[in-house]
Amino acid sequence: MTTSPLWRKSSRSTEGTSEQCVELAQLPNAVGIRDSKAPGAGHLSLTPRAFADLLAQVKMDSLS
Repeated sequence: MTTSPLWRKSSRSTEGTSEQCVELAQLPNAVGIRDSKAPGAGHLSLTPRAFADLLAQVKMDSLS
């Protein structure tokens, strides 16, 4: 039986920023990322390592 992924918005999403959110889901052997405004438009799948690298880069960029 195949189940649909459970998509979650960032805990930093608030009422005032809900129009600019991404959603994440644990997929088999991957992390899914999609636009919360267009969930039917598809998603990006990253390996767990690539997702960790992406988060590290975003954090470094936000400190610059």
